[in-house]
Amino acid sequence: MLIALDMDGTLLNGEGKISERNRKAMMAAQKEGHIVAVITGRARKDALAPLREAGLVCPIASLNGAIVTLEDGTVISEAPLEREIVRPALEWVREQSDLYCETYTGDAVYVGLHNRSYWEALASEMADAAPDVKWLVNKQFQQARVTYVDDIGTVWDDPQLTLYKLLVFALDRERLREAASHFAALRGVTVTSSHPHNIEMNNERATKGAALKQLAAHYGIDLRDTVAFGDSHNDLSMFEVAGYRVAMANAAPELKATCDFVTFSHEEDGVAVGLERMIGWR
Repeated sequence: MLIALDMDGTLLNGEGKISERNRKAMMAAQKEGHIVAVITGRARKDALAPLREAGLVCPIASLNGAIVTLEDGTVISEAPLEREIVRPALEWVREQSDLYCETYTGDAVYVGLHNRSYWEALASEMADAAPDVKWLVNKQFQQARVTYVDDIGTVWDDPQLTLYKLLVFALDRERLREAASHFAALRGVTVTSSHPHNIEMNNERATKGAALKQLAAHYGIDLRDTVAFGDSHNDLSMFEVAGYRVAMANAAPELKATCDFVTFSHEEDGVAVGLERMIGWR
């Protein structure tokens, strides 16, 4: 069996860690011969950190499936963005001070310094009046180990760097919808979301569902024998192809509507609870 786990809001708790119960359930699955894979919007290095801390080694489909790697880091597929297609939308985002943008390449996540400064100042200003704003901003900054550059355009123009994913974060959801419309109009691009306050842009071939298919094919596992755990809209493509779908208690309504089982939340060891119920571990 192939068990595919989303990370943020699913496998990881609010502190960005894998709980002891989840860790034991994953290791038990591996010991019984099941393949446990992580399929995440995170960059690979940001997915590796909590796995290593928990002493776990797994295949990783990172950046929403834009890069699929085996346990030893061998890349079996990748789907980068075509920079000449996405550049107009990138330039539009850069002109919007209230949109925070992260650019994901193979080895790093880049952010323009002006972008970080604006959001830190906003969080500071609203710390008392709207503490949830500071929490959201700090939470976003925790998601990735970021490299800051004076001019993000130098990253977009560097032929030595391959672009795999763009993430745009905003407090105003109407502004996010506006940004999504700019991206959705581009050829060969797909727009998803891993949080109510972000959107993510990838090559249309880079989806979590496609990554699940690729991993299943590599290991010779029928899709009927795959299980997907998720909580956000970018997990829907996994739910469309997996043989069994587990939604977290904190999942978006769309996932709960299409799942086979709703487990506990990511703060309540929901992955372990789902595995224990499904396979009978105790």
